[in-house]
Amino acid sequence: MTEKMTSKSSLTPRISLEQWRCLIAVVEQGGYAQAAERLHKSQSSVSYAVQKLESVLDLKAFAIEGRRAVLTPAGEMLYRRAKLLLEDAAGLELAAHRASAGWEAEIGIAVEVLFPTWLLLDCLNQFGEESPQTRIELYETVIGGGPEALEQGRVDLAITPHIPKGFNGEPLPRPARVIPVAHPEHPLHQLGRELTLRDLRQHRHLVVRDTGSQRTSRTTTVEVAQRWTVTNMATSIGAACRGYGFAWLPEEKIRAELDEGILKPLSLRGGSERTIPMYLIFADRESPGPGAARLAEIVRLQMQSMCSETD
Repeated sequence: MTEKMTSKSSLTPRISLEQWRCLIAVVEQGGYAQAAERLHKSQSSVSYAVQKLESVLDLKAFAIEGRRAVLTPAGEMLYRRAKLLLEDAAGLELAAHRASAGWEAEIGIAVEVLFPTWLLLDCLNQFGEESPQTRIELYETVIGGGPEALEQGRVDLAITPHIPKGFNGEPLPRPARVIPVAHPEHPLHQLGRELTLRDLRQHRHLVVRDTGSQRTSRTTTVEVAQRWTVTNMATSIGAACRGYGFAWLPEEKIRAELDEGILKPLSLRGGSERTIPMYLIFADRESPGPGAARLAEIVRLQMQSMCSETD
């Protein structure tokens, strides 16, 4: 009986979230005085909260080295676990707020520029008819921009070909199809044969800039001496239509230009088409807001309908 009682009592938290917050502040602000200023408390109250925490747990979170208080190994462990605890508590409060308040007042969504614009707009319009009071903050991203927006907490969901570490991605039913194109009178089309990478290297490559802050060379499909790197997909399409270079472009975005004959696919040896899987990723998979969940459902249904029509 005694063991059971002890076990149950040990599951009852004896340290408040405020005490954990004080510990974290002391570590991150570099001292009690700085932590007190950050928390808008008196230095004595912050010091007491940490001392009480140490007393209840019967350990020392800090050791004095010279005039500085540094974390002990036990303090390092407490700090890491306390950070997770406060993040979970904040997430729980946010989920409860969403559940009580109904649909979100604003939803942030990051969408890779490879995703069909017309389909995105149809999805947003349908969502707007169901929830006209919800504002949409749309980020049109390239390569690393979508994952970065998720990691920084700027969006509630993203449609991107790259799943950032720590997130789960749901594959969408249709990948993006990207093809190399140029104006019909571009010199590459005048060669009258399958092209090689060596052929491409002699001409200007049009690429769209990675919108992530940690840009990589993934936006570049072939190494060339001449390159124009632009910010918008529309600029790249416009430049290709005027014969200023060649580009790999999403087929869905250039259907009109292909039909009008102002862009023509390039025939590459070994195959021209590239398919890029797209993923739907929630910032908080466990408890997305009802509006974000509904918008994601609309995207799924619209894509399934598009796939059925083209099969």
